[in-house]
Amino acid sequence: MPRRGLASGYYRAVMHPRHPLAKAAALVGACAIPLIGLTARLGPDPNAYRAEMAKWRAEQEADLKKENGWLSVAGLFWLAEGDNTVGSGASCKIRLPGSAPADVGVLSRNGEHVRLRVAAGVAVTVGGKPVTDQELKTDAKGSPDRVKVGDLTFTIIQRGARIGVRLFDPNSKARRGFTGLHWFPVDPALRIKAAFNAYAKPKMIPITNVLGDVRMAPSPGYVEFKVGGRKMRLIAETTDTGLFFNFQDRTSGKTTYPAGRFLDAPKPSGGFVAIDFNQATNPPCAFTSFATCPLPPAGNRLGVAIRAGELNYHLASG
Repeated sequence: MPRRGLASGYYRAVMHPRHPLAKAAALVGACAIPLIGLTARLGPDPNAYRAEMAKWRAEQEADLKKENGWLSVAGLFWLAEGDNTVGSGASCKIRLPGSAPADVGVLSRNGEHVRLRVAAGVAVTVGGKPVTDQELKTDAKGSPDRVKVGDLTFTIIQRGARIGVRLFDPNSKARRGFTGLHWFPVDPALRIKAAFNAYAKPKMIPITNVLGDVRMAPSPGYVEFKVGGRKMRLIAETTDTGLFFNFQDRTSGKTTYPAGRFLDAPKPSGGFVAIDFNQATNPPCAFTSFATCPLPPAGNRLGVAIRAGELNYHLASG
């Protein structure tokens, strides 16, 4: 799944991920002073930085529009214990679009285990290989198995005690009707060298998702920085490539997505970390009602307006 969610270790528990500062992570980690590494990547010319940002933003839009992107997420079905019928038939518990056979088979749930039994004569693949009977790996155990039926794909997700089926349809209304992403003008002043304050040992912090489920996530520390002369603080979460911030600010619910925005950053170096609010992005929930996004942790609600990064898709597109 493209970045708004599934690739990173962090987002595996929610849905992950894009890695917008992966290049900066390598450079910053190699430099004694993180800001020097960031400048080397972006160049001293603000126009060069804006051109790079335009390229990066185009990549985010391309990822979103991919066949397995968030715009293709067209359904979420929670499995009951025991057998759950799958297909386009009216009596199926997991009702697929009309392009699927009326009877695809059965998904049997036994606690955290899910097994697929395919109906006779139906062509189904898992990971590109034909199957008739197979236990499916959920996203709680890494990348989930991808089950393909015609042009439809589904995976098994786990959210707290829930086990569900996430459906991808490349012909979804959201993908066909996508009007493009919208952004604040690039503001180089909101590339910030933030002080990183590490805890003596990582703390486990509660993260609530839109379903009300709570999971504990590791936090290595927090960053402090100034915006408009005011001191701000954000709690970080750990990812495979560095740090992740889930935050709200005074634009939330006005010009940006109400629940908040996501921001990746490289690993800290020398007590600092480079954060670039121009790369703040909407969570998947901004594009589909079938996502299970995390909400910002307590303390990550900034008292200033961060007029940088991605605008609310629905607001911006009317």
